[in-house]
Amino acid sequence: MLRYLLKRILYLIPVLIIISIVLFAILEMMPGNPVNAYLGVGVDVTPEQQAVIRSRLGLDDPVYIRYLKWLGRTLTGDFGTSLKYRRSVSDVISTFIWNSFYLNLLSMILAFAIAIPVGIRSAVKKYGLFDNFWTVFSLTGVSMPSFFFALVLIFFVAVPIKWMPLNGMRTTLFLAKGYDSTIQEVLDVLKHMILPATVLTMSSLAGLTRYVGNSVIEVINQDYIRTARSKGLKEKVVIYKHAFRNALLPIVTLLGLYIPALFGGAILLETVFIWPGIGNVLYTSILDRDYSMVMAANVFYAVLMLAGNLLADLSYALVDPRVRTR
Repeated sequence: MLRYLLKRILYLIPVLIIISIVLFAILEMMPGNPVNAYLGVGVDVTPEQQAVIRSRLGLDDPVYIRYLKWLGRTLTGDFGTSLKYRRSVSDVISTFIWNSFYLNLLSMILAFAIAIPVGIRSAVKKYGLFDNFWTVFSLTGVSMPSFFFALVLIFFVAVPIKWMPLNGMRTTLFLAKGYDSTIQEVLDVLKHMILPATVLTMSSLAGLTRYVGNSVIEVINQDYIRTARSKGLKEKVVIYKHAFRNALLPIVTLLGLYIPALFGGAILLETVFIWPGIGNVLYTSILDRDYSMVMAANVFYAVLMLAGNLLADLSYALVDPRVRTR
């Protein structure tokens, strides 16, 4: 297992390098002037001053030289300085990433807590009213963009209900005067999380229920399940102890891919609800031509996805003892 793990990690190194080269090339082709982004809106400078700033930012070097310098700094833990926030990129990411983590963690817990029992019941009651309802729900959820569902919730739910926050993470009044207690702060954040967490949960729930249901259906048709039933075991024991346990392998694989999303943030959703997460930071950084921030955030996303795939592979041996990775 250890040998396999080390081998997989070594395979990830050239993959990350290729991804970083592609991302750097895409950023080079983006329209806009980094000098104007550095100076801000409405600042007028002479061409000589722009040349000085370009030299200071290292923009006069060839593309490959700039990439090698960026790679060298990144390997030492220096991701550059954000032009927008005037802080190191590491500080910006560490500040906003936990906001995305809390939101996505709550949504993932709700999605799996609902999808697992619903998927199991849909598999057991296949083609029944319950299964048909969730099939239609899944098709609707997969077809509907998350940002559209977010706008529908804002218009039909948040606007009529005056106490439900439309955007942000904390109430402006509390930001001005402070919170009286930690409980008050937690309740205020949870109240702001209702709408974005609902959209994230519903978006994940649509496909997740079908995925769990199909995994259980595949297992309950096996011979050992029919043998368990023939021994007179109760249906709940057959389904939840024998069938679901063996159906966990593909579900754990999916869970491994969901875990990176905890830190990744949802760009469109955080933008709609103005949630101060890493996804919203990436979106505003693209608009502001904050190249260091965009590059670091995208590489961070790539690392998360690769780590999720690695985690899913390693979970096989933990869930199913028949699987042995060498």
